[in-house]
Amino acid sequence: MNQDDFRKLVSGQSTGLGAALLRLLLEVAASGYSIIICLRNFLYSKRWLKAHRADAAVISIGNITVGGTGKTPLVIWLCRFLQQKEIRCAVLTRGYKARRASCVMRRAKNGHNTQYDIRNTIDEPAILAESCPEAEVIVNPDRVAGAAEAVNKFGAQVLIMDDGFQHRRLARDLDIVTIDGTCPFGYGKILPAGLLREPVTALKRADAVVVTRCDQTAESELTQLEEKLQQVNPDMIIARSTHAPVCAKSIGHKEIALEELKDKKIFAFCGIANPGAFLSTIKNTGANLVGSKIYNDHYHYTDDCLADIYEQAKYLKADLILSTQKDWFSSPAFAGASSVIPAQAGIPFAYLAIELRFISGEDKITQLIEDALAGKIPRK
Repeated sequence: MNQDDFRKLVSGQSTGLGAALLRLLLEVAASGYSIIICLRNFLYSKRWLKAHRADAAVISIGNITVGGTGKTPLVIWLCRFLQQKEIRCAVLTRGYKARRASCVMRRAKNGHNTQYDIRNTIDEPAILAESCPEAEVIVNPDRVAGAAEAVNKFGAQVLIMDDGFQHRRLARDLDIVTIDGTCPFGYGKILPAGLLREPVTALKRADAVVVTRCDQTAESELTQLEEKLQQVNPDMIIARSTHAPVCAKSIGHKEIALEELKDKKIFAFCGIANPGAFLSTIKNTGANLVGSKIYNDHYHYTDDCLADIYEQAKYLKADLILSTQKDWFSSPAFAGASSVIPAQAGIPFAYLAIELRFISGEDKITQLIEDALAGKIPRK
């Protein structure tokens, strides 16, 4: 079952006796998974399972649902916020299907080529290394070991734990959770019956929530969401944000201004958890979306995939083939290794660069961060 079919099933869009029986089986499995999650959280809350304290401040950026809620743009925003204050930071990420061994990803600081310490890049860590060249990006499924490496080897003062809300083995000073405004609670059910990684009540552990994609969500729905969040955790800070497109970037980091996308015929492709949000963002630029190809999340593209995408775009007379930054880093185009793109440059390939922008609550989030770091970072 592919990702789109799974979402249709758990959301109730798929109908019929077969779909109903399958949902029933998934709910049985979800009951067992929920018991395990609740037991684990109980053991940590009672300190019967130990949380290890790092020799640096730790800020966790996480979520309570699977899929793209906007963690990576928030991590990038936080890295840049800390770097403006001249605070040495490192990002701890497990990496999707990462190997057990730790690796460090860095962007070359010569302003041109991008080089990494691992041959086979992992999409999200690669994006972090590209977007935050001054930060160390530590890829290690063992967050405690990654934290020790970041502090002892690189002298990191603040550790940003990417996708850290459920990884409770590493103690943190601040828990910030991202929630996608377009699908906040994963259809209200625990995996695999829904998209929730743990019950909504787990947000009692959170210090703040950043609601993402607010520009794609009705005001009435946002208000209801905030009321629900306040009921779960009255002390939690709530901020609103959007994923704002900045420009498109083609091979060689050539920038295409947003104004140039207006009225262009765009063929889009992506392999992310929430493809609808990406397609909506493209339409909001004023571009003419003539077609799209959707793959499963974390899909790794081959030259054959790109050739197929190109042929579909050519058939639809597209002016530009556009992907997400995450998909760009999962394709041969990123490393310049594709034999397809240079030969078929009649329709350029590019990715849409986005950044997180706060609509409200940014001052409260920054104050929360500064309070969490107070006394932990030496003043200059």
